[in-house]
Amino acid sequence: MNPPDWPRAMKRATAARYCDLAPAKFIAEVTAGRLPLPVELGGEDHWDRNALDDSLGRLFGSAVPDWEREQPGLRG
Repeated sequence: MNPPDWPRAMKRATAARYCDLAPAKFIAEVTAGRLPLPVELGGEDHWDRNALDDSLGRLFGSAVPDWEREQPGLRG
């Protein structure tokens, strides 16, 4: 699948594939709190693609804010 083709709400197998994890490893990461919890939609668990992206960004460091840049006056 190409990134635009990923659904916004994904069942476990699709969400695991999106993260390039086996379903059991994906659930282990969810249980550990490193990936988001699902929501029930249509009577089944679904993961939000944006929430997965946010969690993955934090894990890989891309979502960490530059606190120094956000503090006016700290830079000369």
